[in-house]
Amino acid sequence: MYNYKGHKTSARRVNMIYTMCNVGMISSLAFAAFCYYIQGLGISLFLIFLAAVYLFAASITKIKPALARLIFIISFNISVAVIASYFGRGASFELILMYAIGLSFIIFSYRREKEMVIAFSILPVTLWIILYFTDFELLKNSSVNPDIIDTVIYPISILTTLILVSFQLGYYIYLVSGFSQLVHSKKQAAIDASNAKTNFLSTVSHEIRTPLNAVIGLSHILGENNPREDQKQNIEALNYSGKILLNLLNNVLDLSKMQSSNINLDHVPTDLTSALKQIKKIHETNCIQKKITMNLFIDDEIPVIWLDIVRYNQVINNLVTNAIKFTNKGSVTVRITKEHIDDNQVKIITEVIDTGIGIPKDKHDTIWEAFTQASASTNRLYGGTGLGLPIVKNIVEAMGSKIHIDSEVGKGSRFHFEIKTNIATNNDLKESNKVNTYNFNQNKILLVEDNQINIMVCKQILEKENLVVETALNGLEAVKMVKKNKYDLVLMDIQMPIMDGYTASTEIRKFNKTIPIIALSASVFMQVKDRINKSGMNGFIFKPFDPDDLLSQIEHQINQS
Repeated sequence: MYNYKGHKTSARRVNMIYTMCNVGMISSLAFAAFCYYIQGLGISLFLIFLAAVYLFAASITKIKPALARLIFIISFNISVAVIASYFGRGASFELILMYAIGLSFIIFSYRREKEMVIAFSILPVTLWIILYFTDFELLKNSSVNPDIIDTVIYPISILTTLILVSFQLGYYIYLVSGFSQLVHSKKQAAIDASNAKTNFLSTVSHEIRTPLNAVIGLSHILGENNPREDQKQNIEALNYSGKILLNLLNNVLDLSKMQSSNINLDHVPTDLTSALKQIKKIHETNCIQKKITMNLFIDDEIPVIWLDIVRYNQVINNLVTNAIKFTNKGSVTVRITKEHIDDNQVKIITEVIDTGIGIPKDKHDTIWEAFTQASASTNRLYGGTGLGLPIVKNIVEAMGSKIHIDSEVGKGSRFHFEIKTNIATNNDLKESNKVNTYNFNQNKILLVEDNQINIMVCKQILEKENLVVETALNGLEAVKMVKKNKYDLVLMDIQMPIMDGYTASTEIRKFNKTIPIIALSASVFMQVKDRINKSGMNGFIFKPFDPDDLLSQIEHQINQS
């Protein structure tokens, strides 16, 4: 069921038109009988014909609602004008045209059929004007007894007008009330859906971050335990891969970052040659398996620069991963060159070039959309989520640049962008790479954590820095231990059985206002941060945590207390 513009007519409006047509038919027949009684045939024949028109409109309402509406509203306006002209000014039948002015707002959609609403609101006004200027002799006036018009017809017209206008106002109130309830219902449904999505993603985040915390933490511990020279590169690659995976997870789960370029950059002094040395090692194994060459060229003339190296690495890794995936012969090349340099800034061009399958020109814009790939067969043949390039685009734009693509089907692709950044000094680099030292003196820490691997990793990191660590497996156990023992700080996991971290912190604050409590959270959502603050915790560390960040915050909180 569609209206004159091809939009679907709602079932509610169809039923309303059907009802109005039937009411119009019955009213016309009743008034025809009344007119016949007081006057004879005359206007009665017209009213009977009008009843037949309403009956026809009702019969086609379910099939052609748009046509039925037009027939009804035109017939109604003309009939009112004819009757008003027939009985004359004294009957006041023209007042019903006030109802007709608003009638179009009920039977047409103002949002989609504004022209029809305006046209059929003007129609009764036009008829009213014509009646006025013809002195109600649009048709030949009747010879109805004036006393009957004054005592019978006039009250009927006034009463009919009041009933119709009251119905119209009441119906509007009903529609507005129903619409408000619908909006409220949809708003609540949207809130519930958003909360469900957030809870789901928070759970997924927690479940992925828990083993990832072990990967990053254990690789850090292995690197600190004087590994052999032949083991160092493997450990560094493992730690680096864990951090890259963590950043990818952050981008996927933090949807606000996926949908805008509001990414906070953390610029640090960076030597690109040193910072990107793991790129080739990480991806070379896949290249060897596919029998393609991996090339890495970094311009020696690029000085130490201020750069968010984690984000930059993420861009390079995503582009290289894509290039390898779609290249079956030839090579994948990463080329980073200096284009321009002055006293304070340097412009760097980054290119990732492959000899793979290429991307059709008509897909050069759509590949940047989330969950989109160049063709339906791409996912089937090569896999992937379609998130790599959207993440690249967001990060590059956050860096103040724009990524470009040159590609030809069957010949390969070239992704390239240029960034302008400030030059750093070697002293800045040395200061940034300086190994942190901590002055803990057997400070006592309560670690509240239900995952045994996380306990093992965290204990090794903390105990290596001269901290004494006791553990609790849930929030209830932690509350009891804080009551019995003196601790310098509590590391509190959030999601635990029996009693979660929020409740445990709230209970601890009832009897101990001073002990620092740091949340260990595997969620990146703002709702979690808000609950952490409300429950009385002093700070939070995201899992997987960087050991230096964890130790720095512990030192800061202990020194403050």
